[in-house]
Amino acid sequence: MTEDLIIEVLKDAFWTTFLILLPVLGVSLIVGIFISIFQAATSIQEMTLTFVPKLIVTAVVIIFMLPWMIDKMVAITLKMFTMFQQVMR
Repeated sequence: MTEDLIIEVLKDAFWTTFLILLPVLGVSLIVGIFISIFQAATSIQEMTLTFVPKLIVTAVVIIFMLPWMIDKMVAITLKMFTMFQQVMR
């Protein structure tokens, strides 16, 4: 294996991981910001108010995005196997 191939494999793995996690983390960030604004406006400082909505929204996003996430993971796995087969020849 050459250094270029290793760099390409790592780049693809990190990029795919970033793409898969981006929707979940983005929605969680947006919900957290809205909850923080709500808490600042109402002076309610309850810890469960921040945790429970983010947990529920994150679970819903994962459920809805799961087919797309699996598709991305299968695509990168097939690409890696194809790449490894070419290297072994």
